[in-house]
Amino acid sequence: MPDLFEALATPARRKILDALCERDGQTLFEICARLSVKSNLSMTRQAVSQHLAVLEEVGLLTVTRQGRYKHHHVNTAPLNQIVERWLKPTPPEANP
Repeated sequence: MPDLFEALATPARRKILDALCERDGQTLFEICARLSVKSNLSMTRQAVSQHLAVLEEVGLLTVTRQGRYKHHHVNTAPLNQIVERWLKPTPPEANP
């Protein structure tokens, strides 16, 4: 199972997250089209699907099904855990 940092280390996955942040709830076809047009990133549907699976596995994506279509949604909760851990550490308790 890849961890969050491994998932974010791949530029293509970051581009997919960028595409989903621009418009949440896209299908695989819409993501592929957006990556091709806006990011000039041409990947096969299978490659994008594998990247989506990795992002879903680490919790950065959630998927809802509507008929035959899967809609992908960004989930920032894992990123918030990183921010809380390293960027907003709790102040040390005052010594009595």
